Amino acid sequence: MIKYALFLGCNIPARVSQYECSSRAVLEKAGVETVDIRDFNCCGYPMRNSDRKAFILSSARNLALAEKEGLNILTLCKCCFGSLKKAEYLLKEDSNLHEEVNRTLAENGLKYEGRVEVKHLLSVLYHDVGIDALKSKISVIYKNLKVATHYGCHALRPSRVTQFDDPVAPKLFDELVEITGAESIDWPEKLECCGAPLMGINDDLSMGLTARKLEAGKKAGADYLCSACPYCQMQFDAVQNMMISHNRDNDYLASILYPQLLGLCMGIDSETLGIGMNQIDISGITSFIDSATDPHRHTQTR
Repeated sequence: MIKYALFLGCNIPARVSQYECSSRAVLEKAGVETVDIRDFNCCGYPMRNSDRKAFILSSARNLALAEKEGLNILTLCKCCFGSLKKAEYLLKEDSNLHEEVNRTLAENGLKYEGRVEVKHLLSVLYHDVGIDALKSKISVIYKNLKVATHYGCHALRPSRVTQFDDPVAPKLFDELVEITGAESIDWPEKLECCGAPLMGINDDLSMGLTARKLEAGKKAGADYLCSACPYCQMQFDAVQNMMISHNRDNDYLASILYPQLLGLCMGIDSETLGIGMNQIDISGITSFIDSATDPHRHTQTR
C-alpha cells in the first residue's frame, strides 16, 4: 500500500472540510494510506512575500517532521504544495540556507536532510495509483457531462520547482476527469488565476477575474467547474455565491472538488463526500450518472 503524510494546511479544516473528507474517502478506496502528523504547522504561504526566512523555516519544519517519520508528503492545497516545493527547492540549491535552517530546527530536535518528496493529491492519483488502477475502482460513470478543469497557479508555476505538469499544455487533470466518463472541455481561461489572492486586497478585481473565468466556462459549454485547491474552491463556491446574492443572478457555474467528482463514480455516498457542504448546490451532478454503462469502457483519451 502507498503511504503518505497527509498535509491539510490551514484553510481546509476551517473552511473546506468537504475537501478533506472526500479526499480521505477516495484515497482509501484507491489504496493510499494517509498518516496525520499532528505537529504539522502552516506551510508558510502567507509569509512568502513579507518574510522569506519565516516562510522557508515554516515549510522546512513540516518537511523535517515528515522526514522524521520516513514519509513523503501528500498535500491537498496547491498553495501549500507550491510553498513546500519552493522551500524544498531553495534548501537544495543553497547549502548556506540549508545549514542556517537546520540550526534553528535543531532547537526543537529536528533536522532536514532533503529526503522528502512533496506531491499534490492529483499527482498521487495520476502517477502513484495510476489511471488504470483508478478505473478499476470505478463502478459507475457520467454521461453527457462537460467539465471545465481549473489547474490553479501554484501547481504549474514555476514549473522547474513544482514539476507538476507541462505549464503551457497540461493534461494530467483533464485525464483524471475523463476516467469518470465526463468530457474535459477546452476553454480559454483554463490556466488563468481564479482571483483568490486578491480577495481582501482588491475585491472588485478579484471578483472580476472570477467572473471572467465563470463566463468563459459557461460559454464553452461546461456543466461544472472542477477544482483541486481550497483557495480556488472557495473563490468559485463561496465568493461566487456572494456574487450571485449581490447581483440576483441565477446564471451560475457551480464548482465541484475533484475527489467529490471521482468519489461518486467509486460508489462513495454523497454524505461522505460532503456534496451538500458546497455553498452552491452540486447535487444535480448525480443526474449525469449512467448506471447502465460499463465503467471500464472509457473512449475519451488525450
